[in-house]
Amino acid sequence: MERILVSACLMGRKVRYDGGAKTSADAHLAAWREEGRLVVFCPEVEGGLPTPRPAAEIEGGAGGEAVLAGAARVLTAEGGDVTAQFLAGAQAALAFAQHFGVRLAVLKEGSPSCGSLSIYDGTFHGRRTPGHGVTAALFALHDIRVFSEEHIPEAADYLRALET
Repeated sequence: MERILVSACLMGRKVRYDGGAKTSADAHLAAWREEGRLVVFCPEVEGGLPTPRPAAEIEGGAGGEAVLAGAARVLTAEGGDVTAQFLAGAQAALAFAQHFGVRLAVLKEGSPSCGSLSIYDGTFHGRRTPGHGVTAALFALHDIRVFSEEHIPEAADYLRALET
């Protein structure tokens, strides 16, 4: 049985920067939970950041690939550098996923860790730009396919393809 890594905030855990959750009511997630497929993880908390914590964005909207390459940092609005925690969280998420043989993840869109289609642009003005978060970028480098909570039906299709 394929296991699926899912962002903890999507499963109702209060781990987001603002101390809240972004609980998804998606029927696929509910079914996968019942089947015992889900492994739940928050890279930011596992990387050592507290809850709540200051919001963070990748400078210049450069994307997770640039952070992994050392060409961009993850900063708070006040200028605090939390790059090390984001990198540690991404590495912990990868180790966790590999431990469970995960080839598919459903991660929170827009997050500087988990965004798979877009991230915030680094200005803290609520604008998004195309790009990947740090964990999503690391997963892609290790052949773990990432879907946002907005594309769970596509994740379900991919899961079926993996299991045929």
